[in-house]
Amino acid sequence: MNQESAGFDRKMLEALVCPQTQGRLDYDAERQELISRSAHLAYPIRDGIPIMLIDEAREID
Repeated sequence: MNQESAGFDRKMLEALVCPQTQGRLDYDAERQELISRSAHLAYPIRDGIPIMLIDEAREID
């Protein structure tokens, strides 16, 4: 799958916040994830849809 083919709308990023901290999210195009640095979590983007569930997020350093 091409990373850009997922079709994630970067403008949507402005409306999304981390469900755990309500903090800002950063978009990682290479991994297709939304990163919450304050919560140390990465939320996956599948088929252009951000999965904003804490149980689906992976922990990051």
